[in-house]
Amino acid sequence: MPRIALVDDERSILTSVSLALQQEGFEVDTFMNGEEAMSGFEKKKYDLGLFDIKMPRMNGNELLMKVRSSKKPELKNMPIIFLTSRDQEQDEIIGLRMGAADYIKKPFSQKLLNERIHTVLRIHSNRQLEINKNSEINKNKNLKQGNLELDHLRQLCFWKNN
Repeated sequence: MPRIALVDDERSILTSVSLALQQEGFEVDTFMNGEEAMSGFEKKKYDLGLFDIKMPRMNGNELLMKVRSSKKPELKNMPIIFLTSRDQEQDEIIGLRMGAADYIKKPFSQKLLNERIHTVLRIHSNRQLEINKNSEINKNKNLKQGNLELDHLRQLCFWKNN
Protein backbone atom coordinates (compact mmCIF):
# COMPACT_ATOMS: atom_id res chain seq x y z
CA MET A 1 0.00 0.00 0.00
CA PRO A 2 1.66 3.27 -1.11
CA ARG A 3 2.21 5.84 1.65
CA ILE A 4 1.46 9.50 0.93
CA ALA A 5 2.53 12.60 2.88
CA LEU A 6 -0.20 15.24 2.56
CA VAL A 7 1.03 18.70 3.61
CA ASP A 8 -1.50 21.54 3.74
CA ASP A 9 -2.43 24.21 6.29
CA GLU A 10 -6.17 23.86 5.55
CA ARG A 11 -7.65 21.27 7.89
CA SER A 12 -10.62 20.72 5.54
CA ILE A 13 -8.24 19.72 2.71
CA LEU A 14 -6.29 17.41 5.02
CA THR A 15 -9.48 15.69 6.13
CA SER A 16 -11.30 15.36 2.81
CA VAL A 17 -8.29 14.43 0.68
CA SER A 18 -6.85 11.97 3.21
CA LEU A 19 -10.22 10.19 3.58
CA ALA A 20 -10.65 9.95 -0.19
CA LEU A 21 -7.10 8.65 -0.66
CA GLN A 22 -7.54 6.09 2.11
CA GLN A 23 -10.65 4.83 0.31
CA GLU A 24 -8.45 4.46 -2.80
CA GLY A 25 -6.15 2.19 -0.80
CA PHE A 26 -3.40 4.64 0.13
CA GLU A 27 -1.89 5.11 3.57
CA VAL A 28 -1.92 8.85 4.29
CA ASP A 29 -0.15 10.92 6.94
CA THR A 30 -1.11 14.58 7.22
CA PHE A 31 1.03 17.57 8.19
CA MET A 32 -0.01 21.20 8.73
CA ASN A 33 3.24 22.75 7.45
CA GLY A 34 6.66 21.98 6.00
CA GLU A 35 8.40 21.77 9.37
CA GLU A 36 6.01 19.07 10.58
CA ALA A 37 6.46 17.24 7.29
CA MET A 38 10.27 17.26 7.49
CA SER A 39 10.02 15.85 11.00
CA GLY A 40 7.69 13.12 9.67
CA PHE A 41 10.09 12.34 6.82
CA GLU A 42 12.74 11.48 9.40
CA LYS A 43 10.46 8.82 10.91
CA LYS A 44 8.85 7.21 7.83
CA LYS A 45 9.45 6.61 4.15
CA TYR A 46 6.85 8.03 1.78
CA ASP A 47 6.12 7.05 -1.79
CA LEU A 48 4.66 10.44 -2.74
CA GLY A 49 4.25 13.93 -1.33
CA LEU A 50 1.25 16.21 -1.90
CA PHE A 51 2.33 19.74 -0.93
CA ASP A 52 0.39 22.97 -0.69
CA ILE A 53 2.54 25.98 -1.62
CA LYS A 54 1.15 28.69 0.65
CA MET A 55 1.78 27.50 4.21
CA PRO A 56 3.16 29.06 7.37
CA ARG A 57 6.54 28.10 8.89
CA MET A 58 7.86 26.62 5.61
CA ASN A 59 6.02 26.94 2.35
CA GLY A 60 5.76 24.19 -0.26
CA ASN A 61 8.59 25.54 -2.41
CA GLU A 62 10.94 25.61 0.58
CA LEU A 63 9.81 22.12 1.56
CA LEU A 64 10.46 20.85 -1.96
CA MET A 65 13.96 22.38 -1.88
CA LYS A 66 14.70 20.64 1.43
CA VAL A 67 13.39 17.32 0.11
CA ARG A 68 15.47 17.58 -3.08
CA SER A 69 18.62 18.47 -1.12
CA SER A 70 18.19 15.61 1.37
CA LYS A 71 21.00 13.10 1.82
CA LYS A 72 18.44 10.29 2.06
CA PRO A 73 17.96 8.95 -1.51
CA GLU A 74 14.40 7.75 -0.82
CA LEU A 75 13.45 11.27 0.27
CA LYS A 76 15.48 13.11 -2.35
CA ASN A 77 13.82 11.12 -5.14
CA MET A 78 10.27 11.12 -3.72
CA PRO A 79 7.82 12.39 -6.34
CA ILE A 80 5.97 15.55 -5.33
CA ILE A 81 2.64 16.90 -6.56
CA PHE A 82 1.76 20.48 -5.67
CA LEU A 83 -1.85 21.18 -4.67
CA THR A 84 -2.24 24.91 -4.62
CA SER A 85 -4.58 27.85 -4.97
CA ARG A 86 -1.88 29.75 -6.85
CA ASP A 87 -3.10 29.96 -10.40
CA GLN A 88 -0.42 31.99 -12.14
CA GLU A 89 1.38 30.21 -14.95
CA GLN A 90 4.73 31.39 -13.56
CA ASP A 91 4.05 29.65 -10.21
CA GLU A 92 3.43 26.38 -12.02
CA ILE A 93 6.58 26.77 -14.12
CA ILE A 94 8.66 27.45 -11.00
CA GLY A 95 7.24 24.40 -9.20
CA LEU A 96 7.89 22.09 -12.12
CA ARG A 97 11.41 23.44 -12.65
CA MET A 98 12.15 22.90 -8.96
CA GLY A 99 11.41 19.22 -9.39
CA ALA A 100 7.68 18.75 -8.78
CA ALA A 101 6.19 15.86 -10.76
CA ASP A 102 2.85 17.63 -11.21
CA TYR A 103 0.94 20.77 -10.25
CA ILE A 104 -2.79 20.72 -9.49
CA LYS A 105 -4.77 23.92 -8.93
CA LYS A 106 -7.41 24.19 -6.20
CA PRO A 107 -10.27 23.55 -6.35
CA PHE A 108 -9.62 20.17 -7.95
CA SER A 109 -11.52 17.00 -8.72
CA GLN A 110 -10.71 14.13 -6.36
CA LYS A 111 -11.03 11.70 -9.29
CA LEU A 112 -8.45 13.68 -11.28
CA LEU A 113 -6.14 13.83 -8.25
CA ASN A 114 -6.41 10.04 -7.83
CA GLU A 115 -5.52 9.45 -11.47
CA ARG A 116 -2.59 11.83 -11.37
CA ILE A 117 -1.29 10.15 -8.21
CA HIS A 118 -1.53 6.72 -9.85
CA THR A 119 0.26 8.05 -12.95
CA VAL A 120 3.08 9.72 -11.00
CA LEU A 121 3.57 6.62 -8.85
CA ARG A 122 3.63 4.38 -11.94
CA ILE A 123 6.21 6.57 -13.69
CA HIS A 124 8.34 6.84 -10.54
CA SER A 125 8.15 3.09 -9.94
CA ASN A 126 9.16 2.35 -13.53
CA ARG A 127 12.10 4.73 -13.29
CA GLN A 128 13.21 3.21 -9.99
CA LEU A 129 13.02 -0.22 -11.58
CA GLU A 130 15.34 0.98 -14.33
CA ILE A 131 17.74 2.60 -11.91
CA ASN A 132 17.78 -0.28 -9.43
CA LYS A 133 17.97 -3.16 -11.88
CA ASN A 134 19.58 -1.48 -14.89
CA SER A 135 17.56 -4.06 -16.78
CA GLU A 136 16.91 -4.84 -20.41
CA ILE A 137 13.13 -5.29 -19.87
CA ASN A 138 11.02 -4.64 -22.97
CA LYS A 139 14.06 -3.54 -24.95
CA ASN A 140 12.56 -5.07 -28.12
CA LYS A 141 9.60 -2.67 -28.00
CA ASN A 142 11.73 0.47 -27.70
CA LEU A 143 12.18 2.98 -30.49
CA LYS A 144 15.82 3.14 -31.48
CA GLN A 145 17.58 5.50 -33.88
CA GLY A 146 21.37 5.42 -33.81
CA ASN A 147 22.53 6.11 -30.24
CA LEU A 148 19.08 7.35 -29.16
CA GLU A 149 16.61 4.93 -27.59
CA LEU A 150 13.11 5.76 -26.30
CA ASP A 151 11.38 3.39 -23.89
CA HIS A 152 7.72 4.32 -24.08
CA LEU A 153 6.59 1.86 -21.38
CA ARG A 154 8.90 3.25 -18.73
CA GLN A 155 8.91 6.79 -20.16
CA LEU A 156 12.70 6.88 -20.31
CA CYS A 157 15.17 8.14 -22.89
CA PHE A 158 18.67 6.69 -23.37
CA TRP A 159 21.68 8.09 -25.19
CA LYS A 160 24.49 5.57 -25.77
CA ASN A 161 22.76 3.21 -23.26
CA ASN A 162 22.78 5.84 -20.49
